[in-house]
Amino acid sequence: MIRQLIRSYILLVAVAILLFTVPVAFTLTAQLRDDTEDFVKREATTMALLLGNGNAGSCRALEEVVRAYEQETRDRVEVTATDTCAPDIPVPGSDAVLDRALKDGHPTTDWGSDFIWGGELVITVPAKDRGRIVGAVRIVYSTGNLTHRLWTIWGFRAGLAVAVLGVAALIGAVVARRLTRPLRQLNDVASRFSDGDLTARSPVEGPQETRTLARTLNRAGERLDTLIASQRIFVADASHQLRTPLTALRLSLDNIADGVDDEFVREDVELATAEVVRMSRLVNGLLVLARAEAKESAAEPLSLTDIVEERLSVWRPAADERGVTIAFPPSADGPPTVLASPGHLDQVLDNVLSNALEVSPDGGTITVRIDPRGVAATVLSVVDEGPGMTDAEKSRAFDRFWRGQGLTGRSGSGLGLAVVKQLVTDDGGTVALRDAPGAGLWVVITLRASSRSGG
Repeated sequence: MIRQLIRSYILLVAVAILLFTVPVAFTLTAQLRDDTEDFVKREATTMALLLGNGNAGSCRALEEVVRAYEQETRDRVEVTATDTCAPDIPVPGSDAVLDRALKDGHPTTDWGSDFIWGGELVITVPAKDRGRIVGAVRIVYSTGNLTHRLWTIWGFRAGLAVAVLGVAALIGAVVARRLTRPLRQLNDVASRFSDGDLTARSPVEGPQETRTLARTLNRAGERLDTLIASQRIFVADASHQLRTPLTALRLSLDNIADGVDDEFVREDVELATAEVVRMSRLVNGLLVLARAEAKESAAEPLSLTDIVEERLSVWRPAADERGVTIAFPPSADGPPTVLASPGHLDQVLDNVLSNALEVSPDGGTITVRIDPRGVAATVLSVVDEGPGMTDAEKSRAFDRFWRGQGLTGRSGSGLGLAVVKQLVTDDGGTVALRDAPGAGLWVVITLRASSRSGG
């Protein structure tokens, strides 16, 4: 928008220059041409009067005037003389212009070109003695000095126009930045909203329309902040109210199982305990998903390598129990920094690694890899050697409560990948499922890269 405003200012100034400066330059050019023509014609007329007198004194005076004129102007004077006056001056060659002047008795002017002028201005003035044409005086005027003055006129105005356009661009940049400052502030606040900072507020300043928009945006932010705060309170209350009775119910079932000798009753109690455990896992998954949707914190620059290494250190003991190897080759471009909310990537890796470990065969390998994609994105990949998914299963994998094959499908809540997608999307990234080379599932998580270098 700033560039468009600057271009508009420059265009307006350029139009003003064209409307006022160019006509003035054309007027000055025409005036220079007329003044030059009048001067040369006046000199030629004076010489023609001396030639028309026909006596010896006039002829000598004509010679002196011609020599003085040629020395001063370095132009060429040619004279067609009568028998009574033959001055020592070059005689012009016969041409149509000269013949017309001698026949009609009217001065002729030839600029040599229809476009401004040519290299020489030729003016022929007939000399008359008592109404009878007795000769003609021709002045060949070089237009080199005239052309230099013409370039001076146009060059000065062209340079002045460039200087004015430059000043207009500078002033336009200042004015445009001043006019668009409220819009930039609104954009910054909107960007902070999208990053999860609902406490951001825009200053109410600028034109009336901008102030109205700022107040509306601020009210929307306050409303969203209030709604999110209410949701967080609900999540906290639900976490306390739901977990406590489920824990108490599980303890009661354990006590019953310890005090019952009947195998059939013990089997029923174990089935009930399994359902309570499953319900607890489901409640925990729903609470995690609710927190993710609440988006409690704004994205920050985080070291992806440090987070991955920290979570792998937690999951490697569980993998070692089953003989599963978790490989994490170092990134060739160094430790990248990504934009994510604190705690989000930890939950994402926990869910993805949990699923990968449960579907991996004993002695298999889980590969975690970081691939920077330029300055805009970084890709985090988790590849397992499990049974993988069909295209239909991959299309439903991020649905809530959908459970696939393997251990996750039998005992999971069906919310793990839904939580992963919610957390990654909230941080401005994407997640996709692909077929791993050979066999298994390839989880591709694309995250926003940060300009701050990691370490």
